[in-house]
Order: sequence, then structure tokens, then C-alpha cells
Amino acid sequence: MKIYFYNTLTKTKEEFSPLEGNTVRIYSCGPTVYKDATIGNMKSYVFMDTLRRVLKYNGYDLKHAMNITDVGHLVSDADEGEDKMIKAAKQEKKTPLEIAAFYTEKFFDDFERLNIDKPEIICKATDHIKEMIEFVKKLLDNGYAYETSTAIYFDVSKLDKYGLLSGIDVRNQKAGARVKVDEEKKNPYDFALFIKAPENHIMKWESPWGLAYPGWHIECSTMSNKYLGEVFDIHTGGIDLIPTHHENEIAQSKGATGKVPARFWMHCDYLLIDGGKMSKSLGNAYLVTDLMEKGYDPLSFKMMCYTAHYRNKLNFTWEALASSQSALVRLKDGYLKHKNGTDDVSDKQIEEYENKFHEAINDDLNMPIAMSVVWDVVKNPIKSKKFADLLLKFDEVLGIKIEEPIYKKEEELPEEIQELLEKRKQARLGKDWATSDAIRDELKEKGYVVKDSKEGMTVEKI
Repeated sequence: MKIYFYNTLTKTKEEFSPLEGNTVRIYSCGPTVYKDATIGNMKSYVFMDTLRRVLKYNGYDLKHAMNITDVGHLVSDADEGEDKMIKAAKQEKKTPLEIAAFYTEKFFDDFERLNIDKPEIICKATDHIKEMIEFVKKLLDNGYAYETSTAIYFDVSKLDKYGLLSGIDVRNQKAGARVKVDEEKKNPYDFALFIKAPENHIMKWESPWGLAYPGWHIECSTMSNKYLGEVFDIHTGGIDLIPTHHENEIAQSKGATGKVPARFWMHCDYLLIDGGKMSKSLGNAYLVTDLMEKGYDPLSFKMMCYTAHYRNKLNFTWEALASSQSALVRLKDGYLKHKNGTDDVSDKQIEEYENKFHEAINDDLNMPIAMSVVWDVVKNPIKSKKFADLLLKFDEVLGIKIEEPIYKKEEELPEEIQELLEKRKQARLGKDWATSDAIRDELKEKGYVVKDSKEGMTVEKI
């Protein structure tokens, strides 16, 4: 079955097939590991996960690289301000490498919570400084870069066109809020490839230009080239990366190889919070762990992501998350009812459902339509193990662990309840069944149900 993806580069939906053989080569922009990743960040990685799963569902092998930015990402896209890693290190009184290790681990913890399929290649910026330096030297040799007293800059005027993704016309742009006025820059939109480090700069490396550190954009061009080649199949990221980071990646790669690095560029739109912007100052920069703290299964957020196309904005509200959690419970319950069903259905009906689902996911990852097919199967009044097997197959794309029970937050029992449970435990050890039963009834009156099994005693709140 043919696959179609919307390509930001051409602004059209195009039929997709790998450039070489059966392996799809993908590059995804990963996190800058200086703070916790929010659910807004995770929306992009749920999209990345869906793309991986759909390609696998279609029988393709994957060679997928994702970077970890642990140096070079300044607080402004305009080559000004502190490095985000160094700023976080100062605030938390740790080394940049300690900061990076801590937040990288937390980032991948969220991958596990959301059951996100991890790329085959995870590459850290600081492990590729030598390769970045060689890439910059090539740009200098090719005449696409120049040196100033503060940095090595990319010269956008040397390109036949800058702004392939966003449509920016740099000839009509002036320095302002977006671009820093630097007297040594030849053009306002020129950007730093390598920055000469001040004496007190924490992260710096030996380079042909003295002690220096890389700019943000150079790492992705360098690592995608190293692991995937000069031209690969798909580049993914959030929509916010289009006008600066991804434009600069394309510029660098064209300067070094004469080629646009990826054939398809796919971008995920923003997550809104209560219809507005997510912001730490507004107190709504929620984390996956914040959802869990309120008793929600992280996979409920994944279900919520499937209610909107990845190229559309998604509005997060706690009410919507509660609705998605209820849907997740119903879906898993529906799967179990089919699994325990004894009815039979025709292979033709199974094939019709599967074709509809397949067509939806292959139409630019149209998960809202795909989920409507899933619900048709779940709600079918005929309860058949064949439907359960079909839902299991759909879960290869959904990644919601349809066979497993929903996550429930473990709440600490009140001291009074803990004391009663201990008394009941002692009564049972002493074979005082009357006292044991009386305490069980008392616990029930207080809203707790006790269950006894070979494994021991468990308690649940009613």
C-alpha cells in the first residue's frame, strides 16, 4: 500500500519510498538537555514515534539518528546570550556534563512512560566536536563561511536561495529582533558555526580558531551527514525549528555538499494549554510526571495526541486528558472482551477493517481517522478473538500497550488504615478469623476493600 507524507520542503503531500532499498534513513532533532522536557516537547516525539511505527508497519527497516544537544544551543537563536547548558549549570551548581547526564536520563524515562520507540542512533553533540570542526573547515574551503574576531560565520549570501522551508527572503530582511546587529557580520542572517570562547567560558575545545565551541545548528548537519549520508529520507522536528534551525541545517549542508540533506521534511505543530501558550511563568509547563502525579496514565496523553493530526495544533486541558484516560480504559476493556469472546467473524471483515486502518495511517499519519477504525472494532457487538488479534496488530502503531492494565498512582495509605491492616495481619497469623473478618468489614466502611491471595494481602480504595 502506498504511503503519502506532507513535505514542508515542497508544501505538498507526496508519495514516499526510500531512496535506497528497504531501509528508511531518518534524522530527528532531539532535546537540549538543560531542563525537563514538557508535554509540549513530547508531542513532537509522539509524532516521531508514530512515524517510526507506521514505517515499520509497512515493512520498512529503519536507520534513525537523534541528537542530544549538550553544548552550543544559546538562549537566543540570534547567536547571542549564554549557552543554555552553561546557564543551567550555574543555576544548579553542577557541571554542564552533570546537567546533561541528569536531564538526558529524565528525557528517556519519559520515552519509556509514553512507550516511544527509541531511534537506533543516539548521538551527543559533545562526542562529535572533531567532526564539527572538519565540517566547518569544509565550509570555509568552499567559500561559504568567514572568520571574524568572535566567530566563524556562515555566509547566507553565497547560497542560490536561503529560506527553502519558511520562504524567508533575506534580501528584504533587516537586522532587528530576530537577528543581532553585529558589525562584523556580512549579512544580518549570517549565523555562527563556531564561536571563539571567552577566557571564563566553561565549555571550549581546541580548534584551528583557538579555544572555541560549536554553534547549535552545526551539530545536526554534521551528525546526519556522518550517520545517514549526504542525502537521506526524512528529517523531523517541531514546527518552531523551521525558520531558523532547519533553514540553517539546509544552508550548511548545501554549502558543504551542494545538496539539501533530506528529501522529506516533516514538522509537528504546537501543543496549546487551555487554548493558549505553554509557559513556565504561567505555571502550565506540565511534565509527564505532573500528569502521573494527578493519577493519569501517561499513555492517556498519547491517546490525546491521536485526537488531532500531527500538523494541527492540539489543545491540552485537564478535562480533555480525563476524557482520553476514560477512552484508554474503554479501549483496553474492549480488547479484553474480544480476547475472551467465542464468536467467529469472517476473514473478509477483518481485512476490511485492516485496510481502512492501513489507508488512514499511510495518508500522512492520519491518526484521528485510524482511531475511528479502532473504535469500530472495539465496539463491534460480536466478541471475537480475531478482533482482539486485530487490535493487537493496530497497537504496533498505537503503542498504548493494549494488553496491559492502566497505570494507577500508588497513594500512601492513611496511618489509621495502615494500623488496621497490621492488626488484621497479626490476627490472621494467629488464626483469629473472627477479628480478621471484623477488621475487614471496618476497612470497607472506611472505603477500603481488602483482598487475600497466595501472594498476600492487598488493599484498594473504593
